[in-house]
Amino acid sequence: MSTAKRGSAGTGRNAGPAGRTGSAAKGGTGAPRPAAKHVAAPHAARVQHRRKIGITCYSHFGGSGVVATELGLGLARRGWDVHFIAHQLPFRLRRFESSIFYHEVTPVTYPVFEQPPNNLALAAKMVEVVENHGIDLLHVHYAMPFAASAYLARQLVLPRQLGVVTTLHGTDITVLGVEPAYFRVTQFSIQSSDRVTAVSRFLAEAARRNLGITKPIDVVYNFVDADVFVPRSRTGLRLAPPETRVLMHASNFRPVKNIPTVVQVFAEVRKHLAAKLVMIGDGPEKPGAEQLARKLGVERDVLFLGNQDCMEELLPLADVFLLPSSSESFGLVALEAMSAEVPVVASDIGGLPEVVEHGVTGFLHDTADVPGFVGSVLRLLTDEKLRRAMGRRARRVARARFDVDDMVDRYIQVYDSIR
Repeated sequence: MSTAKRGSAGTGRNAGPAGRTGSAAKGGTGAPRPAAKHVAAPHAARVQHRRKIGITCYSHFGGSGVVATELGLGLARRGWDVHFIAHQLPFRLRRFESSIFYHEVTPVTYPVFEQPPNNLALAAKMVEVVENHGIDLLHVHYAMPFAASAYLARQLVLPRQLGVVTTLHGTDITVLGVEPAYFRVTQFSIQSSDRVTAVSRFLAEAARRNLGITKPIDVVYNFVDADVFVPRSRTGLRLAPPETRVLMHASNFRPVKNIPTVVQVFAEVRKHLAAKLVMIGDGPEKPGAEQLARKLGVERDVLFLGNQDCMEELLPLADVFLLPSSSESFGLVALEAMSAEVPVVASDIGGLPEVVEHGVTGFLHDTADVPGFVGSVLRLLTDEKLRRAMGRRARRVARARFDVDDMVDRYIQVYDSIR
């Protein structure tokens, strides 16, 4: 496998740390690493037919990219060759795996183009990777625009048979998919896939109801590696003094994440006890959240950390995780918090009730119920016995129902059904 720096498109690159420039990896020096020849894993010779898959996802901070990346890592550990085809290196690809490759999609710029033709560039790169690396299957995470690009790629490689799996993650169905300008192409692309999966029962039903999808949709839940997201001692890294409680939120700071409510809830909680609000992520709602914190007089107790790729280190430092989204098809970060024994206070909306059980692993409220959120957060922060008991139950549920190995098995079953 080659371990070249990120550069011109057209070659497969190792997607572990050796495949990043210093600016893309924490602590890097900025100097690219030298190229090296691919060396097969020691057990590779014993695998008669290594399966090869191309995975496309959004590379930025967000649940769909996390799931796609972790799925790729899981497949690689089972002997698959995994080729990520994306505009940027997925942010969770931060460790070396000998059978993971990254192919950068670089749209051609030309004066006649008002905007680079990203979707066509993706389809062209898919074709290139399929033909050059013998890919058997494309798995795209997010219907728009990836399923459309995959459909075009499959047509271009005919008569070669190329399987296409589309995983629906959320706003590709609930927001973008129902936009009149995109409705027909989204519907067609999903219907044209060989197999369709959704990350929750809620989302599968939304696809049928909103887009009229008649193709069977397999529900394969998002998952967590409970050996990575574990409860940790507070004696090392700290976000607040020992007697100060930590309320945490992490998201892409889009309007659907209901960021103003997070700050409002914290401001009310702060009136009753010493606490810090830790905000992880970045996006269009962040400036408004900073302004609101100043307006409510809690800016000194709100920490805006920006995007972080070490969530397994940060989540265990929280006492309560708050997710009052107005739309949430699953809520992966809530599951990761649960695995770290952190109870969740979230909206009773979308797929969240399939993850968080009210009164058992956390509390659920109507999105607009600020007093309800405040009451539940205060209940957990002032009752240590309850908080710890809920946290332990949350971790047990995460391990039992959303285990990474179980869900990778489910996806492999989906892949096998295409044959």
